[in-house]
Amino acid sequence: MISPSGNFKIFIATEPVDFRKGMDGLAACIHGNFNLDPFSGAIYVFRSRRADRLKLLIWDGSGLVLITKRLVGRRFTWPKLQSGPVVLSKVQFDAMFEGIDWTKLKEVTARKPVFL
Repeated sequence: MISPSGNFKIFIATEPVDFRKGMDGLAACIHGNFNLDPFSGAIYVFRSRRADRLKLLIWDGSGLVLITKRLVGRRFTWPKLQSGPVVLSKVQFDAMFEGIDWTKLKEVTARKPVFL
């Protein structure tokens, strides 16, 4: 599996996109529809109409990277339609990328240690 390391922001577009769009078309969607910077280093996730395919668009510092994944015989779990993107944690993204229902994961946040 391709999984981001580090502290990336992960945004997913809730509405399906035309999967004929390439890097430039998806970057235009990010900028025009969400008023976000496609060159910020964040990961942007888009889905097909049937929800069996997704595309990731990432700026790696020297160029845009486009990753496509198709599930065989299954569909990705997707949030309900809304106007802006949904932010996912790394754990939620990993589950979604594997085809697991990430909405059933409970987010656990670690508290920062405090010196006594």
